[in-house]
Amino acid sequence: MASEQDTQFMQRAIELARRGWGTTHPNPMVGAVIVDHSKIVGEGYHAQAGSDHAEIVALKSVNSSLSRDATLYVNLEPCSTQGRMPPCTEAIIDAGIGRVVVGMADPNPVNQGKGLRILRAAGVEVDVGVLKFECEDLNLIFNHWITRGKPFFAGKLATTLDGRIATRTGHSRWITGENARKDVMQWRRLFPAIAVGSETVLKDDPRLTSRRKESEWSPIRFIFDRRLRTLTDPLPKVYTDSHREKTTIVTRGEGDDSARRRLQEVGIEEWIVGEEGQGGWASDFRRRCGEKEIVGVLFEGGSRLISSLLLNSELEYLFCYRSSTILADECSAPAFSGASPMTIGEGLRLEQIRHCVFGDDELMRGKIVYPNA
Repeated sequence: MASEQDTQFMQRAIELARRGWGTTHPNPMVGAVIVDHSKIVGEGYHAQAGSDHAEIVALKSVNSSLSRDATLYVNLEPCSTQGRMPPCTEAIIDAGIGRVVVGMADPNPVNQGKGLRILRAAGVEVDVGVLKFECEDLNLIFNHWITRGKPFFAGKLATTLDGRIATRTGHSRWITGENARKDVMQWRRLFPAIAVGSETVLKDDPRLTSRRKESEWSPIRFIFDRRLRTLTDPLPKVYTDSHREKTTIVTRGEGDDSARRRLQEVGIEEWIVGEEGQGGWASDFRRRCGEKEIVGVLFEGGSRLISSLLLNSELEYLFCYRSSTILADECSAPAFSGASPMTIGEGLRLEQIRHCVFGDDELMRGKIVYPNA
């Protein structure tokens, strides 16, 4: 069991890592803390791909010589291979650090444990697994990308207590309160891309940006619109705002001639995805994202788009915000549809679940487990 001090300083490393929230892709978020005689003497975090790793930033911040009792805390195993940056293990050994506490081992099976072995061979004491669950949760996107070699697909829905996303008239603003919606903005800032279906664009005309305090940031915005129905007059915000260059319309190559001319006039990039292969369009879309190193996509609806992904086992994670409202109307819009399980065991479930409460609303998020997977 980790000591109270180890837990405290690892928590600080995680806090530092979060300063790279959404800016480090395709790299992980990493924070590092150097402690000597029970006092923090250096700390740092990885800011973006191509910049110094957290351990190097922390070592550079130290203003005095370190004793052999100095301990480095880092949420992810230090790298041991030469990439764009030199290996961190070498710098740690050269600095005379006597002990290294690691939150989680490198998830890459090629490198997993290599850095730990190098440090131990050099006489450095190494402890692994302090706040492991929190460290794994921090880098959900990176962990999936590096182990599976493909982008991380997550779905997000806001539902009533009885699992509905809109009334029978289509009214849905707002199911959850302001604090829950602020949390959505945080997750939007983490994911390099966001995706919605044509119905969501036509009904809500969303901005699909992350708005926090006074700043607005836009991820890559994918609009799934197989027949180009969203090219209306006037055009939706995602095609006309200051972030329009980050909008891509995803189609099946369909749409009448007038809609295709309209697409050319608007100048929005188009991805044509096919039905070929296992998983159909979703698999093709994931492949295209991987080629562009778009390591994570947050699908925010609607229900039809997310249900299609679930039915094709193409969604890894789910964010479900649930309010205390009950509609009690069988004609209101369900959150999910299309499956026909005969037993409870045939249903989908979540594991590695995290809960968070926002006043009267609750977020349940977790990894999706498919039956017979």
